[in-house]
This record gives sequence, C-alpha cells and structure tokens, in this order.
Amino acid sequence: MNFPIKGLHHVTATVSDAQEDLDFYTQLLGLRLVKKTVNFDNNAVYHFYYGNEHGTPGTIMTTFPYKGHGVRTGVKGTGQVNVTTFSIPVGSLGFWAKRLNDAKVATREFDRFGVKGIGYEDPSGLLIEMIEGEDSREPWTGNGIREEVAIRGFHSVTMVLAEADPTIQLLTNVLNFEETGREGNRIRLEADDKGVGKIVDLLIEPDRERGKNGIGTVHHVALAVENDEVHQALHRYLIENEHRVTDIKDRNYFHSIYFREPGGVLIEVATIPPGFSVDESTENLGKDLKLPEWEEKQRSVIEKSLPSVSY
Repeated sequence: MNFPIKGLHHVTATVSDAQEDLDFYTQLLGLRLVKKTVNFDNNAVYHFYYGNEHGTPGTIMTTFPYKGHGVRTGVKGTGQVNVTTFSIPVGSLGFWAKRLNDAKVATREFDRFGVKGIGYEDPSGLLIEMIEGEDSREPWTGNGIREEVAIRGFHSVTMVLAEADPTIQLLTNVLNFEETGREGNRIRLEADDKGVGKIVDLLIEPDRERGKNGIGTVHHVALAVENDEVHQALHRYLIENEHRVTDIKDRNYFHSIYFREPGGVLIEVATIPPGFSVDESTENLGKDLKLPEWEEKQRSVIEKSLPSVSY
C-alpha cells in the first residue's frame, strides 16, 4: 500500500541560544519568522518556525532553543538527519559564500550529482547546505535579501544510516518515494512529482557511531501529506503493520504522527492544512507569542520563563 507524500514539510532541530538562532536564520539567511510559539511538550522552551511569507510546507526550518536547560551537545551519527539543504537560485552561490564568510561563517564547496553547493554550520553546530537550481517557489524578501538570491525553501535532507535496504523499502513501498540516483555511498529518493523540496538522500556509513540527540542535531524531519484523510489512513496502516507510532497530535498548524524508520531516524508525517494563519494574519505572522489553547491560562508564567528576544 502506498501513501502519497507530497515532499518535505519541515525540519526540527535542537539548538542553543534563542537570540543567536533568530539572528542567524532571519538576519543572515533572510528567512521569515513565521511563528513564535513554545515547544508543545515543554512550555519553558521556544519553538521558532522560519520559512517563506506563508510558511509553506517545504520551506519551514524549526528550532527548539534549549540553552540553560541542561541539554547536552548532541552527537551526529547514524539514525539521524545530519544535513539540511536549502535551495537557492542559479548564480547565487557566490553571493551566499561571500555573505557567510563576511559573517565569519566558514564554508566548504562541494559538487553533488553534478550540481555545486556550499556547506557550513549554524551557531549551534547544525550542518546546513545550499544548492543552486531551478526553483519556482516564491521566496521571502522582507529581511533584505534580494529576490534573485533569496532562499526558496528546502532542497533536501540527508539521513545517515548504517544500512540502506530497510529504509528504502519503507520509503518506496509505503511512502511513495522513488529512487532516482546513486553517487558513491549516497542514495537519492524523491517524492511525488520529484524535484526540490521532495528529496531525501541516504548516506550509508556502516562504521559511523550512532547519533545522539542534543544541541546541534536535528530532532526529526517532517514529511507532508495532502489532508487528514491520507494522514489517518497512513496512521491506521502503521498500527496494523506493527510500527510503533504515536497517536495523532494536534499541532495547531498541522496534525502530526511520529515514528522511527528502520534506520532510527525520527520521522513526523504532517498535514499541509490548516497552516500558520489560523491564529494570526499573514501580515502579522511571527510578531507575537502564540500559545496553544490549553496553555493560555498560564501565559503570564510562560512569558516570564522564556528569554527576551528581539528581531
């Protein structure tokens, strides 16, 4: 049975300082702060969502800034998304290399499947890349980055695994991905109609140590489905086939389930609707602290517990 994944929905990472994180993703990379809320499982920690104007699935990087909460530095290894890759316009790589280097962010060049890119680390140590390519998605330019160079959204994510076949079987036989290329120990799979924002690369490194969640690591990758009907059907299928999967969770802006694929990567499957304008207008996205309904009665306590940030 196959459940049509539309592409990447978002990537969520554990990071350190809230203000550093905001400055990096909004001021340096030029993304929009689409939503400022709290971790629904820990209301003493922010949950920031960065993306394009509307927070379109496939553009959304999200972070939990855990500085001061005793969270260890993570270990990058197998069973994780190790790299998050953004899509940038053809001809813009030089702009981004200079902008990052001017900001004292070291970059490295690479060539993958015949396309050039650069890699670097964010302030918490997350591995980020940018790859040039044709991408018709509308960028956010409200933070001063010109449209002709602005980030369009995700290009891909890279999962690091000890072995390939069990993960490939899940992605192709259940989640409707298709293998589209191999280069060394890298295997590329693409969802839906393929292309940017729909790519999952598997990097097979059997001798690599197991990853451990913590500061500077990706917590989970979310894949997008069209609606609740597909979402619920996939949930039933996973239960019936004895996958360990969570209940369906209401995340206000989408509905979610979570499970680990055979290689250990935590996968969320999230619905595309209802989107980020359910509790504030498009014009005002990210301006105010938004809380889920059940946390509103504790707003004053929550606001006092969170660090002050500006952006």
